[in-house]
Amino acid sequence: MSPYVAEFIGTMLLLLLGDGVVANVVLNKTKGENSGWIVITFGWAMAVFVGVFCFANISGAHLNPAVTVGLACAGKFELTKVAGYLAAQFAGAAAGAFLVWLTYRDHFEVTDNADAKLAVFCTGPEIRNPLSNLISEIIGTFVLVYCVLHITSPEGGLGSLDALPVALTVLAIGISLGGTTGYAINPARDLGPRLMHFLLPISGKRDSDWGYAWIPVVGPTIGGAVAAGCFLAVG
Repeated sequence: MSPYVAEFIGTMLLLLLGDGVVANVVLNKTKGENSGWIVITFGWAMAVFVGVFCFANISGAHLNPAVTVGLACAGKFELTKVAGYLAAQFAGAAAGAFLVWLTYRDHFEVTDNADAKLAVFCTGPEIRNPLSNLISEIIGTFVLVYCVLHITSPEGGLGSLDALPVALTVLAIGISLGGTTGYAINPARDLGPRLMHFLLPISGKRDSDWGYAWIPVVGPTIGGAVAAGCFLAVG
């Protein structure tokens, strides 16, 4: 399998399961309705586990532009492959979000809360302060990418068994740092599904909050680059 195909499918699975757990919690008439933040954080961690476990030995299972940028900045990933990886990740994220909508179509129809419908697809801050929100995303992504840099081989790859520590890192970030912005920590995870929210025929939906959309893209990118710099400086 091409590593670009692996990044596409891996990111699609990540978003199918990650956005899927949010839908299961926030939409009406689901089995998991109102089951809470801990279910969401655990579900996202398991989504990362599945994506990394399946494709680590093919593409390195970045599944996240911030990880790709961080590995490239640290000299662990070829610069010539960055654009292809990013394109596959954004496309895979959009495809995964589409599948979540397809799975939960009936539940979107019976849910009146437009904010909850948006939350299935993308993140949003509890307290809207652009600088604070940006810093939150930078810090959360720094933790993720710095840990990934210590797990990856010198060539920038993850083995299948490394899926567990990556998933546990995402779980720790969600539980400890995710309460501010919803911890996108992944530009593709937010922007691809946000675009799907904008395009899909979801009844009763609100705007897609494009004014906030730059933060979960810029913040994680900066966080990944800073993590690489720290890794090169102190190991």
